[in-house]
Amino acid sequence: MKLEDNTTHHDNPRLIHINDPKKTCDNSQFSGNEIRTSKYTLLNFLPKNLFIQFHRVAYLYFLAIAALNQLPPLAVFGRTVSLFPLLFVLTVTAVKDGYEDWRRHRSDRNENNREALVLQSDEFRPKRWKMIQAGEVLKISSDEAIPCDMVLLGTSDPSGIAYLQTMNLDGESNLKTRYARQETNKLFLEGTMISGIITCEQPNRNIYEFMANMELNGHCLPLSQSNIILRGCQLKNTEWVVGVVVYAGQDTKAMLNSAMSPSKRSRLETYMNRETFWLSVFLLIMCLVVGLGMGLWLNRHKSQLDTLPYYRKVYFQKGKDGKKYKYYGIPMETFFSFLSSIIVFQIMIPISLYITMELVRLGQSYFMIGDRHMYDSVSNSRFQCRSLNINEDLGQIRYILSDKTGTLTENKMEFKKASIWGKSYGDSKAGGSREIDAGVEEAMVSVRKWKLKSEITPDPELIKLSYKDLHGEERIAAYDFFLTLAACNTVIPILTGSPSISGSSLRDGHTSIEYQGESPDEQALVAAASTYGYTLFERTSGHIVIDANGDKLRLDVLGLHEFDSVRKRMSVVIRFPNGSVKVLVKGADTSMFSILKKDLPCDDRMRHVTQVHLNDYSSEGLRTLVVAARGLNGELLEEWQQMYEDACTSLVDRVVKLRQAAALIECNLTLLGATAIEDRLQEGVPEAIESLRQAGIKVWVLTGDKQETAISIGLSCRLLTADMHQIVINGNSEHECRKLLCDAKAKYHVNSASCFDDITNLKRKTELNFLEMASQKKSSNMSPQITGEEDRPTFGPLALIIDGNSLVYILEKDLEYELFNLATLCMVVLCCRVAPLQKAGIVDMIKSRTDDLTLAIGDGANDVSMIQMADVGVGICGQEGRQAVMASDFAMGQFRFLKRLLLVHGHWNYQRLGYLILYNFYRNAVFVLMLFWYILCTAFSTTSALTDWSSVFYSVIYTSVPTVVVGILDKDLSHKTLLKYPKLYEAGHRQESYNMSLFWITMVDTLWQSLVLFYVPLFTYRESTIDIWSMGSLWTIAVVILVNVHLAMDIQRWVFVTHAAIWGSIVVTYGCMMVLDSIPVFPNYGTIYHLVKSPVYWITILLITVIGLLPRFIFKVCHQIFWPSDIQIAREAEILRKRRPFFGSNADQDSS
Repeated sequence: MKLEDNTTHHDNPRLIHINDPKKTCDNSQFSGNEIRTSKYTLLNFLPKNLFIQFHRVAYLYFLAIAALNQLPPLAVFGRTVSLFPLLFVLTVTAVKDGYEDWRRHRSDRNENNREALVLQSDEFRPKRWKMIQAGEVLKISSDEAIPCDMVLLGTSDPSGIAYLQTMNLDGESNLKTRYARQETNKLFLEGTMISGIITCEQPNRNIYEFMANMELNGHCLPLSQSNIILRGCQLKNTEWVVGVVVYAGQDTKAMLNSAMSPSKRSRLETYMNRETFWLSVFLLIMCLVVGLGMGLWLNRHKSQLDTLPYYRKVYFQKGKDGKKYKYYGIPMETFFSFLSSIIVFQIMIPISLYITMELVRLGQSYFMIGDRHMYDSVSNSRFQCRSLNINEDLGQIRYILSDKTGTLTENKMEFKKASIWGKSYGDSKAGGSREIDAGVEEAMVSVRKWKLKSEITPDPELIKLSYKDLHGEERIAAYDFFLTLAACNTVIPILTGSPSISGSSLRDGHTSIEYQGESPDEQALVAAASTYGYTLFERTSGHIVIDANGDKLRLDVLGLHEFDSVRKRMSVVIRFPNGSVKVLVKGADTSMFSILKKDLPCDDRMRHVTQVHLNDYSSEGLRTLVVAARGLNGELLEEWQQMYEDACTSLVDRVVKLRQAAALIECNLTLLGATAIEDRLQEGVPEAIESLRQAGIKVWVLTGDKQETAISIGLSCRLLTADMHQIVINGNSEHECRKLLCDAKAKYHVNSASCFDDITNLKRKTELNFLEMASQKKSSNMSPQITGEEDRPTFGPLALIIDGNSLVYILEKDLEYELFNLATLCMVVLCCRVAPLQKAGIVDMIKSRTDDLTLAIGDGANDVSMIQMADVGVGICGQEGRQAVMASDFAMGQFRFLKRLLLVHGHWNYQRLGYLILYNFYRNAVFVLMLFWYILCTAFSTTSALTDWSSVFYSVIYTSVPTVVVGILDKDLSHKTLLKYPKLYEAGHRQESYNMSLFWITMVDTLWQSLVLFYVPLFTYRESTIDIWSMGSLWTIAVVILVNVHLAMDIQRWVFVTHAAIWGSIVVTYGCMMVLDSIPVFPNYGTIYHLVKSPVYWITILLITVIGLLPRFIFKVCHQIFWPSDIQIAREAEILRKRRPFFGSNADQDSS
């Protein structure tokens, strides 16, 4: 697994001279702001496009064939005709690529010619984006796009705040806050010009990090991600901002992140290469036979060569010696015959198959996108096909690896419960609000002037705690608890309905408030704090303002340690109006309990009670956080401030140093309580998971939530069942993890060596026939059991539950293979507390140790690596932005649509593409073998009875359209049947539509049909004087009719378009032949007109069709009667259901 290296180059920092682009760019060759996303120019389009196209080995093969045909001794076809198939394919692809690139050029031109206001001669003047340079100062107005990466110097807001929409950059719809340093913002508001130097890191792809310092008036000011606005963002809710360009053009983070996601190849296409190899072997054998036959024939008739056409030494013309024949001798003639036969048999490897597959996939994608059953009305999003080359893989998925939050759940957080100072709140039933004390209710009416966008139903007991005049530790704990919820976050309050936020406005009238944040959890907690009287309504880079039960509380923010995956907590240091300083902390219980103070017995009691509450909340499927605080003063505060300032101004290891500064104050905390947030399951998730498991698909859930929460959600979505044996792996060392794995394998008799045999036997034993499926009820709680020897004890279904800490030791050590053996024998695998790269590591573990296809589905940025690593990646259009969607192969609005995507569209796509590939191999092979039999009867001369154009048109025009139409529209079963009986999906697991056996059966059938094609006309016309061109016309139309009737025999769903394509192609073939036979210069001039008058012609075509397809018909009938597949039984059941109403009505009439 390759990880992108985003390490910044601190050894060579970039120097930006503010408002001095000449000095900035003279010292270093910085990129201009002109961007280019197009691949080609007018000069390099042809060579570059051809170079890219010829990366397909098949194209090189056909190029070699066309080049051979240009040599005079090997000119089997006309030189122009031989180039036509390859030129057609190359031209179609080049036109498509050229059109796409022209659109990129047009987009680039429009983007580069946009204008922005640039500071020139002490005033802002318009300047085209492509002319902007690093070091220039720009002014951006509201709703305008940001032209380059800029460090904010000033904003229209006195506090220096600016709001940005970053949807074009990271896909997130929530507004982000960025800040100008107070020192520079004050200068701009006063109208003072700024000059200074910014020292920043070299350009890199990390859009979530920026480290720099600004030297201003002798002071060194630290700059971070909150001080930079990136190209592609849009300014919102801010009148204007002013900034200095630090990265321009191709150096911007947006352009550095514009690389495409890794390309994926379908499994069928990989298998197709295997069969293409065998076709190449057949081709080589046929060419060797022709070449050797030519050599033997020439050797046998060498004494007669001077009297035979094409082998005479001199061509006699009117009794005189004419020009000499080009006879090269037996060895060279044999070699030329071998090369000429390669040219004649070239379509044995079908070049048209590549275009046909692309067209079919495009058509399939059109119908998937248009499926109204996969349209999500809530998010107004329809299904998206972002990758067109792996549609058929959807029909062979074995493992689904799913995120939980936002994928299985809605990611719409609602504050449900809280534990404050050892007491749990939120268990009151509806209607309890009437029990609120009159005094408390009066206090609420007088101070609650804020109207939230999404109102929360308050808990009466918690309201009493919030508004009552309590005393002592409980009052302090409640106060600090809600203050932490309101202050310890990065949420942005947006006010509407009130022109001012002065103290008086808190008392007069209602003010609507909406919270925007990067995390739905934070938004829910801040909204909950507001519901209970602590409303955050103003935030700047230096302070926040909270309405605490009607009192305006202005808190100075001395420092903010944001949440990271190492600490798993967040803290903010605030100074109160009275000068006291506190650090407010919230985080996961695993990281918080270790940093709580343990001085008094009451601390242990509080910790124990809170832990009990947390376990109760988690068992209900709620997401939990622990809240704590402590006071800071004296030397500790000064030491932290020094460390924090040094870390913020450091360009080297800033993250590590900030983490060390946080550790200094995040200790000896006083436990205040815990919060519990509900993240409801999405609609239809339990039913979807149950159907997927019945389809033989294993669902693994990889989540960052704690173990108890994940288990609770697993039970509610029917991923886990009560009868499952849970194997829990929670190890804190390699030795402990190894012991837990070995104990589990010993207990459940898992043998590493026989693991794969067990899995294979399990799959075979659990294949039930259709009648059993029809009578089977909901079977999610029923699962196959692995039984080895007869004396081995049997167990119920197994569920493996493992945490991220254990995965650290397992995935990086030699324990990965042991985990794989155990996990693959479990019905369910639940991974908790996993990091993004661990998710990708688990996918890689499955891919590297099995041939089964994996599908990863998620909705957030933390799922991107997993989505890109899996064979198929699906993104959910959720609350966490669109990073997952942008990195995915397919995108949808709800998890439940995955059931229809796989069981219906996946099955159809796999069945269609599998048949399409085999049919294309058959269609071309039967044509080539017919030519082969003819060459064997014409002294191995590689001459052809067919015209050059007939040979070319056979794959391109005569037989191509029916293949595409059937590949897009054919359906072996209805969507209702496929959804009703999920086990039908296992046909893809068994590779019933495309496998090696089917390939060989198809080739044997092809051999028989080619013999019938060649010898039946010889038999029917054995007494006639028919010429060879007439015979060629007969063979041409006969092979077209034969392959189309062959296709018609296999079609399951006939519609008007299918009829038009099948029978229309035969009509088109006749029309083309009539046109070709009407051209006097062609040797086949007029043949079709004579042939159609003879009854023998029509009888011959009928005999070829009947005799050629009779063995196939008999084989299909016997197979369907004696060895029917699940698909065949389900199809017959569908037919019976359609006929049943008719018979039922007759029965009713008879009974009446």
